[in-house]
Amino acid sequence: MRTRNRVAVSALAATLALSGCSDTPAAQDDSTSRAQISPAFDLPEQRAYPEGIAVDARNGDVYVGSFTTGAIYRRPAGRARAEIFLPAGTDGRHTANGLRVDSRGRLWVIDHTTGVTVYDTGTRAPVARFDAPRQDQPFLNDLAFTPDGSAYLTDSVRPVIYRVTPELFDGAAARGGRETLPVYADLTTATTPGNSTPMLLNGIVADPAGRYLLTVDMAGGGLYRVEIADAPGIARVDLRGGDMIDGDGMELLGDTLWVVHNRSNSLSRWSIGANGTTAELRNRLTDEILRIPTTVAHDGDQMLVVSSQFDRGGPMGEGTPVDPFTVFAVRGL
Repeated sequence: MRTRNRVAVSALAATLALSGCSDTPAAQDDSTSRAQISPAFDLPEQRAYPEGIAVDARNGDVYVGSFTTGAIYRRPAGRARAEIFLPAGTDGRHTANGLRVDSRGRLWVIDHTTGVTVYDTGTRAPVARFDAPRQDQPFLNDLAFTPDGSAYLTDSVRPVIYRVTPELFDGAAARGGRETLPVYADLTTATTPGNSTPMLLNGIVADPAGRYLLTVDMAGGGLYRVEIADAPGIARVDLRGGDMIDGDGMELLGDTLWVVHNRSNSLSRWSIGANGTTAELRNRLTDEILRIPTTVAHDGDQMLVVSSQFDRGGPMGEGTPVDPFTVFAVRGL
């Protein structure tokens, strides 16, 4: 991993350490006893330190990105081991975090230091590239799609959300495939007055109806609703029964939101209220075997959870990782 990547992650980790963990009791239901964790598949390289995951809904293939090398792995549907899809250093990328496959089967790969590259999964060739503005060193983190085909990306250094519309994508492709990411929403105004902890945006999901986005502040533990409109309104979601400190990747299906809490080795499930203004904690699962989970994606009736092991010789601590790196399946949460 390059030095500038390690410095950026260390700064984020230090902020998280200062924020501490929540001791708010979780609102539980009877699914706690039914939740099961088992290995889903292994990654092919010894120091993968994975971060992002994406499922191709067309064929069930799963993609995982290495935060420390930029390699992308693909697990063909039904296989017990992934293969190298894009080697480390592809297109000059030495880190990969947020991953998503869009409705047209294109794989979006975030390099948190520079931008996002979009690949044709059939040819493995890049079809477009969107660069982050360079006035501040970015930390692009995660992305989500809305029904109209737009992509929204979070930045963990500046509390902003970028947007790539289908029109911008097509225009970039017509001009050689390269464009700058435009800012869609600035969450600076949503910061609680007097709060000295900087907002660290991470996971992001979109309402299935395309009305709003939800994004988590992993340092402060808040969830924010961003209206999808010409002038997006921004409001803090009313969390009931807990908080989202250490919140990383998220997934929203219908009115159910799953949140990954990285440093606390936890997954939580929330019910989203009408119009996305409230979220009530329904269950939380904590298990050390998850080893700093970073994100989640549903694959059929199971959740696939990335075990990063960042604290075992990776960007969050010294040590030796458990070999092989594994993506876990969680059922019943």
